[in-house]
Amino acid sequence: MSQPAPQIHDLAALAAASTSATGGIGPIWSLASADLNLNLLHFTSGDGVPDHINAEVDVVGLVIAGAGTVEIDGRVEALRLGCLFFIPKGARRAIRATSDDFAYLTCHRRRAGLMPTRRG
Repeated sequence: MSQPAPQIHDLAALAAASTSATGGIGPIWSLASADLNLNLLHFTSGDGVPDHINAEVDVVGLVIAGAGTVEIDGRVEALRLGCLFFIPKGARRAIRATSDDFAYLTCHRRRAGLMPTRRG
């Protein structure tokens, strides 16, 4: 994999464009280098990443828009614009939108991705 060039991105604008244009659910933007994966995810109320254990990597997330919750090992925390969350590898986790414009950026060591799901 070739190393990407230095870049600057307006994540709030990307999230807003996804919300207004397509209602994008799940990953709406990604950047990968030899070492890192960055993913911007967008969900509407009730959608998100289902309960699972990721034993491969620690994950850092930063809320770009809207509101949601993160559940880590049974503890539920509210998320809003500007909140940073850290989920250690091996922790049981789930992320759920509580607003229709919930978007957050994740950053972790490069590995295969996860597939978010829609509410039933």
